[in-house]
Formats: sequence, structure tokens, C-alpha cells
Amino acid sequence: YYNRAISGNVNQRIEVDSIHCNFNTYPYAVTTYAREYIVRQSNVTERSLVTTCTLQNSVRSDNNPQGFLMENFLVKENRDIQTYKR
Repeated sequence: YYNRAISGNVNQRIEVDSIHCNFNTYPYAVTTYAREYIVRQSNVTERSLVTTCTLQNSVRSDNNPQGFLMENFLVKENRDIQTYKR
């Protein structure tokens, strides 16, 4: 995947629409809704991206200032919305 993206001169951009976190139960369930833009030389593809994961409490550090560990990451939806010419 990555070799094809690099050799095809493809750029990707993710714009997060919203994040839903349920802090009433542990581990914390998270759902993220976003748009993914795949930019090629001739066109741009817009995709709907929905992911889920759980967050575990972790020790805060310089490398992990939020103090969470993300587990069980799953892509629930990654479908094309539209493709248009550049």
C-alpha cells in the first residue's frame, strides 16, 4: 500500500468531523467521524471514514501527554463519496 502511494505521488489528508467518547464506562469507547481526501495528480477522491477504538488509562509522559493507550482500533467505514478532477 505505502509503496504504491509513494510511487504514485499520492497525498492523503484527514479532516476530523467529530469524536464521540463515552467516559461513563471503562475502558472508554471512542468513535471518530472524518473525511479522507486522497489527492492524485489527476483527481481527488473524498471518502467517509468512521473508526472506533477503546482508550485505557496510562501513565502521562512527554511522549504521551494525554495519558491514554488506544486499543482495539477498527475502521468501520471507508467508502467513496465523490471523485472530482483537479
